[in-house]
Amino acid sequence: TGLNQGSKVIITGVGEPIRTLTSAAPTDWNLPAPFEKPMLASDGIVCITAPKFDSYESEHENIAEFALQIKGNHLSGIALIVLCDDSEFSAESLNNFAWVTFTRSNPSHDIYGVDSFNKHKHWGCEGPLIIDARIKPHHAPPLIEDSEAKVKATDLLKNYAF
Repeated sequence: TGLNQGSKVIITGVGEPIRTLTSAAPTDWNLPAPFEKPMLASDGIVCITAPKFDSYESEHENIAEFALQIKGNHLSGIALIVLCDDSEFSAESLNNFAWVTFTRSNPSHDIYGVDSFNKHKHWGCEGPLIIDARIKPHHAPPLIEDSEAKVKATDLLKNYAF
């Protein structure tokens, strides 16, 4: 869990496509409470607002249960589900999606899947991959832009060419 230490992940796919990625946000999903607001970040990628992260011990069970309960939804066009603190922000732009997903998840702790399995020492899943990209207790707080400081900096720097 240290900075620049720990797990890495490689995700590979071979062969003919197994799905056509959806380009429409799910509107009829039945999500278990308190998961909410499924938002399409890109074709086949859905961000879902999840409850505040508690601990890896409890969240492992919660996400496993979440994966079981969402199987009743139409998932065939979905390849990736990202559980996050704010699905609207995360899906708003590709930059937001990449920042949230890949700075707030640890491959050894935060990757799950619908119908996951181990086969010959390799992990896989039949349904969408699930990444838990919520803020964890050991993460630094988010950097929030200060509008007053921004105005001052803009005024100060307007005389310089960049």
